[in-house]
Amino acid sequence: MFETVKYLMGSAGASGYGSKSTGEQVVSVVDLHSSTAIITGATSGIGAETARVLAKRGARLVIPARNLKAAEETKARITLEFPETEIIVMRLDLSSLKSVKSFVSDFEALNLPLNLLINNAGKFAYDHGISEDGIEMTFATNYLGHFLLTKLLLKKMIETAKTTGIQGRIVNVSSGIHTWFSGDLIRSLGQITRDKSHYDATRAYAISKLANVLHTKELARRLQSGYVITRSLFTLNNTESNGGKCDCKLCTSWGCENWTHKRSGRFHHRFVFFLTSKFLKTIPQAAATTCYVATHPELRNVSGKYFADCNEATNSKIGCNPKEAARLWSFSEIMVSTDWKSVFGAFSIA
Repeated sequence: MFETVKYLMGSAGASGYGSKSTGEQVVSVVDLHSSTAIITGATSGIGAETARVLAKRGARLVIPARNLKAAEETKARITLEFPETEIIVMRLDLSSLKSVKSFVSDFEALNLPLNLLINNAGKFAYDHGISEDGIEMTFATNYLGHFLLTKLLLKKMIETAKTTGIQGRIVNVSSGIHTWFSGDLIRSLGQITRDKSHYDATRAYAISKLANVLHTKELARRLQSGYVITRSLFTLNNTESNGGKCDCKLCTSWGCENWTHKRSGRFHHRFVFFLTSKFLKTIPQAAATTCYVATHPELRNVSGKYFADCNEATNSKIGCNPKEAARLWSFSEIMVSTDWKSVFGAFSIA
């Protein structure tokens, strides 16, 4: 109850920031003119605001997107406000492992440094879908694509940190909904991948966001050199209509474009969203935690932690379990490199 009151009042935590802080406020002491950042999901919502705020502080931005038109529109808006910003738009479909590999190859060809990797993109799929690689679509987009992207970019980030002396940072954007899942992640993923009748949209989303948290934990354990640090976070935001493209109230952190539209025939869902939205954040407030953990100097050498409202927070029991984090990592390595379907059963009972 006390934490809820603090959230609603916007009381500052130990960091000096709270739920009402904005992205611009938390980066006011930061100079990013020597930094290059890749931000997934930067065409709308939290991602777009994060990109804008980092551009204001001087960062070079790489915006990967499946929808290149939307990415170019984001670039145009930012450069109109900050004309000196260098922004590179590149094609990336996170649901496709082939596309992730192609993006990394194209990025490496640019011979740019890489200081920040912000894995922000998220998808909430009300309807069951399977990726071209045979994985349930929500998991493929929200987690597995980011897992491979991070894996392939890690060498570049470490090289950049060694050359520049600037510690690299990886941010995985999760959601408080990850705490709603408490079962066997891999077994459940197998069920919803193989059998459409087991699919539930919220459960699939919670699984993918729990995977983001576990990815952060295991990656931090493996990155003990200190050259690159990693964090996960969650945030809730309240978005408004964006040129008629989306009027859902939980667009970026709970779901994705037009989730509310797809459920428009269900009055109770719309009513719950209406009430909940009154307690959620504006996009500038929602982007604050991402901007804080990605840039603030106070967090140097802080790795593998979970943040909410710009302060370290606790996550679920599973999300804190190092064995589950290592287990998911091993399974993920198989999924991105070999014929993984034959090993679902083995990992489900491990």
